[in-house]
Amino acid sequence: MFGIIRPCRHRLSEAMRTEWMAHLCGLCLALRGDHGQFARAATNYDGLVISVLVEAQSPADEGANSWRRTAGPCPLRGMRTASVAKGEGARLAASVSLVLASAKMRDHVADRDGVLARRPVAAAARRVAAKWDRAGARTGADLGFDTTVLVDAVERQAGIEALAGAGTSLLTVTEPTETATAAAFGYTAVLAGRPGNKAPLEEAGRLFGRLAHLLDAVEDLAEDAESGAWNPVAATGTELTEVRRLCDDAVHGVRLALREVDFASRSQSRLAHVLLAHELERAVDRAFGTAGCGHAEHAGAAGHAGVDGRAGAAGLAIAAGPQDGSPQGAFGPPPVMPPGHMPPGAPPEPPRRGRRRGLIAGCAVWATLFCTCQVCCRDPYFDPWDGKQREGWCHKCDCGDCDCSGCGDCCNCCDCCNSCDCCDCGGCDCGC
Repeated sequence: MFGIIRPCRHRLSEAMRTEWMAHLCGLCLALRGDHGQFARAATNYDGLVISVLVEAQSPADEGANSWRRTAGPCPLRGMRTASVAKGEGARLAASVSLVLASAKMRDHVADRDGVLARRPVAAAARRVAAKWDRAGARTGADLGFDTTVLVDAVERQAGIEALAGAGTSLLTVTEPTETATAAAFGYTAVLAGRPGNKAPLEEAGRLFGRLAHLLDAVEDLAEDAESGAWNPVAATGTELTEVRRLCDDAVHGVRLALREVDFASRSQSRLAHVLLAHELERAVDRAFGTAGCGHAEHAGAAGHAGVDGRAGAAGLAIAAGPQDGSPQGAFGPPPVMPPGHMPPGAPPEPPRRGRRRGLIAGCAVWATLFCTCQVCCRDPYFDPWDGKQREGWCHKCDCGDCDCSGCGDCCNCCDCCNSCDCCDCGGCDCGC
């Protein structure tokens, strides 16, 4: 998994977690359905935003069945079925994800990262990247989306980096990424039948691409310096304070652009609002090590993944206040699919089977739950033998001491206390 939008499960309401997971699973299954099992390696957190935007703009009267289906058992869901996203939004997200994953793979090859420093492995990686480019183009063509702009951006990136040096503007280096994400975001409006949204979504996509490029550079800064790999921040000699300013400006610009988008309904746009108006800001804080989720201390003890010393080092350079060495911006695994809480308009969750698994089958599923950290990090998870809900070991983690009385569905506890006031929503309304 890769991407800058990685919401902690404690910050999303149950309905939002359900919807988020539906889009993530839908992207994964769309990749498998169109391009085979190996293509699922291209699943990423940012790609699902494309699927979210298409659905948020789609007319509500199309019916729930037009964008949801019941998927079969999966180890990451405790071998249970789930309602997942389907249709053109998921396929467009799959097309974009493949092309972006191929770009990331080529970048690792160029930097000779790890095993990719070996010529045979690098050659195989290049072939996989080329195959993913062609596969993404086929899916894009089926949807009327020309992925040439994405591939062209990927090809131009290497040339721009070769010419960049001290004094070069960071925005010159991020331009290809901005162009690619702007095209992807803008086409969601065409696919949803709302061409008037194309311009503001292209602007949001352009700034989103800038953020993705800059945050990836900040997180890799220490590692790239140690390995000698090319890094845009180091190569251009840009101060981290200036990088942070560019990131904060981009976050604000995305929020302004979203205000110009005509979504189908407020209920359908909530997830898009949470991801792009709130989680982007947290992604910046996480990369620079200046803030994190309130359950970071618990997460460190329970085994959650967190931002490592690379991001913390960037935070030391610009952040005010003490640095205690605790995990900065710790985030858990993807939000899990809670039972009985489906997003508005989604079909009802299929009934769970009551039969008990046998000893061998139950032990096998238990091993899967442990190996994928679901017993620790998933709340709730389902007992492999009887299917009953069990609380994960981290269920007592919280997001701080927020008073959420009077908050609406859009703002959960942490959104109400930390985010709603910063985007001029007028309290907890979150109407922006």
